[in-house]
Amino acid sequence: MRAISIISVIILMCGSCQSRGPIAETNSAPLQKDSIWDLNPAAEGFNLEVSDAQAIDIADEVMEAMGGRQAWEDIEVLSWDFFGSRSLRWNKKTGDLNIFFLDDSTEIDMNLESMQGMVFLPSNPLLSSDSLQSWMELGRSIWRNDSYWLIMPFKLKDSGVTLTYKGQDKINGQIESHVLGLTFDQVGDTPQNRYEVYVDTRSFLVNQWAFFRNAEDTVPLFTLPWTDYAEYEGILLSSHRGDKVLGRIEAHKSFQ
Repeated sequence: MRAISIISVIILMCGSCQSRGPIAETNSAPLQKDSIWDLNPAAEGFNLEVSDAQAIDIADEVMEAMGGRQAWEDIEVLSWDFFGSRSLRWNKKTGDLNIFFLDDSTEIDMNLESMQGMVFLPSNPLLSSDSLQSWMELGRSIWRNDSYWLIMPFKLKDSGVTLTYKGQDKINGQIESHVLGLTFDQVGDTPQNRYEVYVDTRSFLVNQWAFFRNAEDTVPLFTLPWTDYAEYEGILLSSHRGDKVLGRIEAHKSFQ
């Protein structure tokens, strides 16, 4: 029953460096196409053949605006609170993940590659390997969901993603934005989802996303702004989704 209650939280939510403070919008000029593609190669499995060239170019500009591919690769550990319900600490290099539930102190320690780990419950211990495995799968699903809310702009050319260019629109009738369509091919827990991601035409920062539960839906389940960008060890991250806040964000670089 405990696992079922946590899963319901995920469904409701769809499917050491402190901040240096808010940043101002920039008017940075786009990089040359050839050079920016070299700096931001697509992940293996990205749907290059079907994706729109203009959408790919904009995705590369987003990566550059967020600090650049190298700055993103240099980050080893990210930690954050997911809307006051749980805290996560994720090692990008090793796959180690810690999830701490703030309501009852349940804790999952696991590795996303091996799917091995431990669970600490406030009352009864785990008694079977099957039960432990279900917690590992739950931890991976939570990570997929919660990390996407934080780092989606860095994942526009991920494996399984198809990018389409849907033209321009204005946010709040004022901010001119490119609109990128994201669909997914047999990746993640909910490949039937799709997103429309709005990108400021001047700063190339994501400023809004719309979530569609099914790719064929014409009306989004929700539309939320991406605001309050700040710098963390060379990368930019947005903490506010309307009145929802991703708290206590930290980023740590790897040291060779």
